[in-house]
Amino acid sequence: MEKRLLGYSGLQVSVLSLGTLTFGGVGERAVRVGGIEPDEARRMIDVCMDAGVNLFDTANVYQQGRAEEVLGEALAGKRHDVLVASKVFSPMGDGDNDKGLSRHHIIRSCEASLRRLDTDYIDLYQAHNFDALTPLEETLAAFDHLIQAGKVRYIGCSNYSGWQLMKALGLAKEYHTARYVSQQAYYSLIGRELEFELLPLSLDQNVGVLVWGPLAQGFLGGKYRRDSGFDKQGRYAYRFEPPINIPDDQAYDIVDALYEIAQARGVSVAQVAVNWVIGKRGVTSVIFGARNMEQLQDNLNAATWQLTADEMARLDAVSAPPIPYPYWHQRKYGVGRNPLLF
Repeated sequence: MEKRLLGYSGLQVSVLSLGTLTFGGVGERAVRVGGIEPDEARRMIDVCMDAGVNLFDTANVYQQGRAEEVLGEALAGKRHDVLVASKVFSPMGDGDNDKGLSRHHIIRSCEASLRRLDTDYIDLYQAHNFDALTPLEETLAAFDHLIQAGKVRYIGCSNYSGWQLMKALGLAKEYHTARYVSQQAYYSLIGRELEFELLPLSLDQNVGVLVWGPLAQGFLGGKYRRDSGFDKQGRYAYRFEPPINIPDDQAYDIVDALYEIAQARGVSVAQVAVNWVIGKRGVTSVIFGARNMEQLQDNLNAATWQLTADEMARLDAVSAPPIPYPYWHQRKYGVGRNPLLF
């Protein structure tokens, strides 16, 4: 499997990464997202590693820590052969300081994640959201402390806006602390907002891009058609984010195009949707989830072939979002002086 450098670092990551939101769910949560336990997780990880996947992404908030525990158990004996990414921000208790990106919460959460993962370091530790109540200087200093202590090797962010990420990069340079080498962000054929600010920023500042939600919580997975209705057991049926922020007719036009390309290629609809994201400029790795081995193998197959330029152009055209100001003006009057525009 192809490897790509993770932003301004020497770390090479696979173009597909396994996300662990489906690990450790119980009861209603297992129905909604998955309830994979260590034995099955171990088999999935082995299949991923055989295919060339080297990055496994989790978060402390997934099943309130249980996903990290399952991942840690499943990686027993092979921890040093892979890269583990986790996240901090969300509430992990009822206390006033059990959330956010304060030094207190970051350091305490990292120690707890290390215990759950049964490891002494996290390869990529990410801010799961932006915390406007904590000075960014404090957040970055806390992350830098963890790197200096050997508990974290690289840091990244997730779900930041363009100005928030740029501010963080500027402060890291000003105060000589570790900088974010990556951002984890939503990107799919029905959600292309990333192209206006965050992808150009990442290209300009050499920040890696880890994509979550390439199937839009299953909407682009081949299950939903214009007249099919919703599967009450699927993730999308629960109206998880991301919402569809485009007209329904356009969303189903995208699905129709995916079906036609998939049938002509002899591959699944999900593979086409994931392959489109892999092929977009600025993307480092696409994080996918799987509720079972069949889904896992199908998603892995998305990295074994490439859409043609014509197929990419067709999907680009059918999924094109409205262009907000100032981007439409820059495209029309920039006279070729803005090569990072999408």
